[in-house]
Amino acid sequence: MRHFEAVRSHIGSQHELRHNDPYLISFDLKLAHDRHQGIYLAELEDESGRRYLRISTPIGPLAGTDPSRCLRFNWQQRTGFLAVADLDGSPYLHLCENRPYEFLDSAELQRVVGELGTLGDQLEQIVVNGGDAL
Repeated sequence: MRHFEAVRSHIGSQHELRHNDPYLISFDLKLAHDRHQGIYLAELEDESGRRYLRISTPIGPLAGTDPSRCLRFNWQQRTGFLAVADLDGSPYLHLCENRPYEFLDSAELQRVVGELGTLGDQLEQIVVNGGDAL
């Protein structure tokens, strides 16, 4: 997978796309226990022109979340990091991963999507239930 169109083609063949914009697609990942997790894929470019695929999933509102716990979580993670993005004008926690295209194939894409989707769903349940495990 060397570009976003290859990602779009692969993901579109496996999932029904909810958003299908030039550099952003999204879909619902089916999980165990009849749960679903929204997955967003977007193309990013750094200052030198190197392109990356960002895979992200929303976790919950930022309000009430302890920033030091988020930083601790990021420090302990091997895959994925917590970031903040606006969702309908409100700050919202997202679990993200950025991957350079040159190291991305369909198996790795599926692995990262599955891992982030599952972990994102677990984190979302913690945030929604007001747990302090995060």
